[in-house]
Amino acid sequence: LLLEFSFWNEPQPRQGPNIYELRTYKLKPGTMIEWGNNWARAIKYRQENQEAVGGFFSQIGELYVVHHLWAYKDLQSREETRNAAWRKRGWDENVYYTVPLIRTMESRIMIPLKISPLQ
Repeated sequence: LLLEFSFWNEPQPRQGPNIYELRTYKLKPGTMIEWGNNWARAIKYRQENQEAVGGFFSQIGELYVVHHLWAYKDLQSREETRNAAWRKRGWDENVYYTVPLIRTMESRIMIPLKISPLQ
């Protein structure tokens, strides 16, 4: 069961073609509020190209797990968008404060099925 972060956009149907990156972070116990507070400020750095699809967290099953879902036209636009975030003042500060909260992280690239509303 996943809940949506209140500061993140609600996932909306998208025109494609797109690829999606699902980034999963397993946080240190007791750090979810700190993570959420940092990302509530940081999400503005990643919405310029409408790549932010959704941010979710667990409350049942494995706890302190966060998922960020991002949309990109292709792997090249993913690289360009992520590099552009580093050129924005304040993004590095978000990374500085959130990286110590992470135990493990994983990134998966996904291609939507034809029936998915996220194309």
